[in-house]
Amino acid sequence: MTAWEEIRGLIDRRDADAVAARLAGLDEEARKEVARRLPGHLRTLRGRRESWEGLDDHAEALRAAGAGVLPGAAAVATWLNRRDFTSRWSPPYEDTERIMTILAARPARWRADLAGRLVLRLRTWEDRGLELALALLRATGIEVPDHDPVVAGWASAAGALPAPHEDPLFDVMLPRLFEAQGVGRVLQWESDPARSLLGALRTLAARDVTRRQELLQGCVRRFLLGGSVAELRFFVRLHEALEPAPHEIEPQARDYLRLLPAAPGPVAELALRHLRGLDGLDPLDLLEGWEAVLFRPERKLVRAGLTWLDQRVRLSPGLVTSIAGPLALALAADSAELRERALTLAIKYADLMDDEGRAVIRDALGTLPPDLGRRAFAVFGGEEPAGTDPRDGFDPPALPRPDVPRRMPEPIGSVAEMVPLLDDSDDWQAWERLLAGFVTLVHQDREGTAAAFKPHLTGRYEHLYGVHYWNREGMAADLPGGYGHLYGVHHWNRVHQWLVGAACSLTGVAPERGSWRSRLPDTRRLPPPRLLLLHRAAEIHRAVEEDVVPPLLLATPTLTTGHVEAAELVTRLEVIEAAGAKPLAADLQQALLRLPRERDGEAAERAGRLSSAAGRLVARWLSGARLADPVVEMGRSHPEHGYGEAQPVLSLRAPATGLPLVDRMFVDSPRYGDGIQPSWWPSMFPSHREVAAAYLSRQLRHDQWHHMAVRPGRLRELARLDGPPGAAVALVLARLLGNPDTPEAVDILLEMAGRGDLPAAELGGQAAALVEYDQIKLVHLTTALGSAARQGAHEEVWTALAAALPALLPQAGDRPRHGLTGFVELAATTAAWCRARGAIPEIEAMAARRGSSGLLREARRLHGLLTAKEG
Repeated sequence: MTAWEEIRGLIDRRDADAVAARLAGLDEEARKEVARRLPGHLRTLRGRRESWEGLDDHAEALRAAGAGVLPGAAAVATWLNRRDFTSRWSPPYEDTERIMTILAARPARWRADLAGRLVLRLRTWEDRGLELALALLRATGIEVPDHDPVVAGWASAAGALPAPHEDPLFDVMLPRLFEAQGVGRVLQWESDPARSLLGALRTLAARDVTRRQELLQGCVRRFLLGGSVAELRFFVRLHEALEPAPHEIEPQARDYLRLLPAAPGPVAELALRHLRGLDGLDPLDLLEGWEAVLFRPERKLVRAGLTWLDQRVRLSPGLVTSIAGPLALALAADSAELRERALTLAIKYADLMDDEGRAVIRDALGTLPPDLGRRAFAVFGGEEPAGTDPRDGFDPPALPRPDVPRRMPEPIGSVAEMVPLLDDSDDWQAWERLLAGFVTLVHQDREGTAAAFKPHLTGRYEHLYGVHYWNREGMAADLPGGYGHLYGVHHWNRVHQWLVGAACSLTGVAPERGSWRSRLPDTRRLPPPRLLLLHRAAEIHRAVEEDVVPPLLLATPTLTTGHVEAAELVTRLEVIEAAGAKPLAADLQQALLRLPRERDGEAAERAGRLSSAAGRLVARWLSGARLADPVVEMGRSHPEHGYGEAQPVLSLRAPATGLPLVDRMFVDSPRYGDGIQPSWWPSMFPSHREVAAAYLSRQLRHDQWHHMAVRPGRLRELARLDGPPGAAVALVLARLLGNPDTPEAVDILLEMAGRGDLPAAELGGQAAALVEYDQIKLVHLTTALGSAARQGAHEEVWTALAAALPALLPQAGDRPRHGLTGFVELAATTAAWCRARGAIPEIEAMAARRGSSGLLREARRLHGLLTAKEG
């Protein structure tokens, strides 16, 4: 057996250690032979795999062979980094020690060349070849190439070393930590002081003053290079872990000042904190720092900057000549709290300012609201604020005009158009048109429709449904068209399964009859809207089997809201009656639910002339005996099976109608459904939007698993329905307003406000409940409501805020919710725009508390606006 045959056999057995051992005994000629034959065997192995599969199981044996026999360093570097050795999800190689042993026989210069090549081939810090590249760098002692991924990779592994500062690479890598891109992201989540680079560097700094200075200067250098919060987080933590004293900060004070204008928030906070601890800053440096920090958008930074300015001026009154410019910047802040703070400081030091400083402040007063403007005018003079109307400066845009419902497209008219839609779909309009078209075609030409369907069924759904059906005798029978698995499952949970089953029955390929009797799921566990959908689909399947398909469906919407116009419904009944057919039961009940709220006397009179029971029923509904608006009640759920959070839940009550499916919709609590086909639900109750919203509200629970169960489009459809909106509509709208990923909710709020049917007070109450149950964040809700208020819905937003505030304000001694100050500030702003009056007891009590927090200031401002005298 030749050396190559031995090596090939060891590779095929995946024995990398044996490959390495055998290589050690090869002479030069044998090495050349193995090197010549190795690439061809790799192609052979690749040919045995699918194109997407790697050679994970052979990789270490192949790498060992190539490292030992390929002649040039370039060839070995290429071989060791072949992508086809591993699949994309493979872990890093674990053969470093073996490869290093094999390479030990190579000349030193050759290994140094390989080390440099492997380093430059690294693409990221997670590259599989990182460990081998670092090992060769340490072994060869070459100058480390200037390559960011190797620095980030070394940093990611250094925390696991017992003493990183004893690593031969440490002195080279340490200064590069502060320059290489990617290091910060790699280290941003380090948390274990005992096994992290952060802990090791802190320990090193405590022992070595020189290293400490190097680390501090490196952090500042990295901050000045810029980057995102994620990229700089580690260096912020390192800087603060070193706990620099003022005398260490002072030599670099200018650099810290340079960080204030534009560095990410955490870096600017760090710089400001240390600058405030310095006593010897030049007045010009102080002015530069104040102007930089008071111009920033972050409230926390501006608040700290104002405190810094106040402290320094109190210690050195001569600095008062420098504060007018910075205070003018703060007077233009977005936050009412910050504007008030800045004005308070300006008034405090007004007597010490020179004429130029007072003029600067005076020029900045034009942006202040009337209440602050009047305070400033009394001290600084200038132009008296125009009037006392709190709405001065706010010109609300007009609310959008509501859209007129569009007509639904005609039912689908051919089998060729139907076939692409037979797969499951979330488009309720397409499916309603498909159901209507299918029924009409089958009634008009049963044989022709069956012949047209059959070639489309054969093989089309083979992948989806499988190819075999196990009949009751346990024998396997092939089913044409590949629908075997459809009949192998116990229940058909989706509308499209029933329609495919109906097509199989129509064409004669269904392996059984009476599927409509046994394949409905357990109706006790279904959300009622889904139960109605499945009944409609099942009765079409039954009508096809029994050859009693009516000329058309009654419930096919005429408008995109889901409504069926009364006159059109009567016309359809006339067609069915003239054909001597009977309407389908579930279809009729759905059609009744889709009637408009407005009475149509002419249509009722026409229906009364019909002789069928269905005609008489429709006549009674059109004459006023239809369903009353259900009562929607709010409750509170508890975590199911010990998981999840408590949250608002809605239930329904309505008088019985005697129609089983209709009554099931309105006398049962909305069940916790599985989220299948809720996109149909708004169109099923177009005259009772509270009912649709009550059912959709239960689907909101799915959102906690990062799946948006109720999308903006569904909310928009819901908002355009008829019927008095209340707690259920408000709950769904509040949930989407509190989701930062659904900004479309603001447009929907504006649309409802433009129609005059936004349940604003209920919206506030439901939003407060969702915040209480931690289903939405107050800051996100504030952002959405603020946007709506600025676009013309300020009166509706104020009503919502006023309803929410009592539930959100903390009791005495409790900690306020995060974002509550901004929420109360928005309430004060919208109250001013609306000229709202009437004290809110909870706000009055909050305003009476002692303290000077931003929340208390905003509460006092709001209370003052609500209790101010008119005129």
